[in-house]
Amino acid sequence: MFSGELKAFLERIPKTDLHIHLLGSIRPGTLVELAGRRGFPLPGRTQDSLYRYEDFPEFLELLRIASLSLIERDDFARVAYEILEDAQRRNCRHLELFFNPSVSFEQGVAYDTMVDGLIDGLRQARKDYGITCLLIPSIDREKDADTAAQMVELVIGSRRDEVVGIGMDFAEGKGPPQKFIQAYRLAAKAGLKRTAHVCEDNQPLPLAPPGHLRICLEELGCDRVDHGYNLLADPAETILARDRGTHFCITVKTAKKSNLGNRLIAVRLMHDAGLLINIGTDDPYLHDTDLTDSWTRLFHESGWGIRDVRAIALQGVDACWLENEEKKMLRTEVERAIDELILDIWPTVQPGYIA
Repeated sequence: MFSGELKAFLERIPKTDLHIHLLGSIRPGTLVELAGRRGFPLPGRTQDSLYRYEDFPEFLELLRIASLSLIERDDFARVAYEILEDAQRRNCRHLELFFNPSVSFEQGVAYDTMVDGLIDGLRQARKDYGITCLLIPSIDREKDADTAAQMVELVIGSRRDEVVGIGMDFAEGKGPPQKFIQAYRLAAKAGLKRTAHVCEDNQPLPLAPPGHLRICLEELGCDRVDHGYNLLADPAETILARDRGTHFCITVKTAKKSNLGNRLIAVRLMHDAGLLINIGTDDPYLHDTDLTDSWTRLFHESGWGIRDVRAIALQGVDACWLENEEKKMLRTEVERAIDELILDIWPTVQPGYIA
C-alpha cells in the first residue's frame, strides 16, 4: 500500500537524474522571454499553452522550436542554471544533461557558444546549490551518419572536462543504431562514454525492436542506455541485458500520452525481471513532471517499498559518469542520507531490513 510515510520518504531522498534534455526542460516563462528577445513568434502559443502537444511528432517539433530561443552564450547559461535550480529543489544531487549541437547549428550557433554557456550555468549552480552536472552532446538520429560523425569530431576537437560522453535521441525508427557505428567508434577512441535512446515504446516494435539493444551494446559500445521498454518483447534479450548488468535510464512520463499506463507497467516489469534501472525526468516541462512526481507516480503504481527505493537510488549513482572518487563520495552521501531518513520516518524499523 502506498502510504503517506512512503510519499514523504520519496520526496526527501537524495536523487540523481541521468536522463534529462535541455530543450524539454526550459521554463515556459524563460522560453517566451527569450523568443521575444530573438524576435520570432510562437504561433498560437501563450506561456500557459506553450508545451501542449497532441502526439509524438508534434512533441519533437516543439523541441526544435525551443532551440530557436537559444542563441547567445548567456541564453545557454541561464537555461542550464535554471534546470539545476529546479532539480535541486527536488533533492537532486547529480544531473547529466543532454543537448543537441546539430539542432543548434541550424540556428547558426557555434559549438563553443553553447557548451561554454552550459558550463557557465552548471558551475554557478554548483557554487550556489552544491549540485553537480555533466554534459552529454546528443546525436540527432534523424540526420545522416556523416553529420553525426562530424558532430562527434567537433566535440572531441573542443574537449571540455564537463562533457563526458555522447548520446543519441529523436525518432528511433528514422535512425536505427547501426547507422551510427562510425560516430560511436570515434567517441570510444577519444575516451568518451556512450549511451543511446533505444527500444523506445513511442515507436512501433518493428522500428524499435529488442535487437537494437544488442547493437548498442556490442557495436556502439554503450556504457548504459536510455529507455529500453520494448526489450521486454524478447525474453532472451531481456535475460542477456540482466546478466550483463546493463543500466537503463528510464523515465515515467512519455510524449506518447496514450502509452502512460503501459510505460509504468513496462518499468515495473523491467525492475522485477532484475534489470538495473534509474529514474530520470526526460523533458520535465514538456511532460509536466519532475523528479518527485516521477518517483512518486512509479512507486504508487508498482507497489514497491523502501528496499526498492534504496536500491534504485543507488543504481542511479552507480550508472552516473562522475569520476570514481567523486562517485564514491556521492554514493556514501546517498546511502547515509537514505538510511537516516528511513530511521527518521520509520523509527521502529529493524536493523538490517533496509540493506
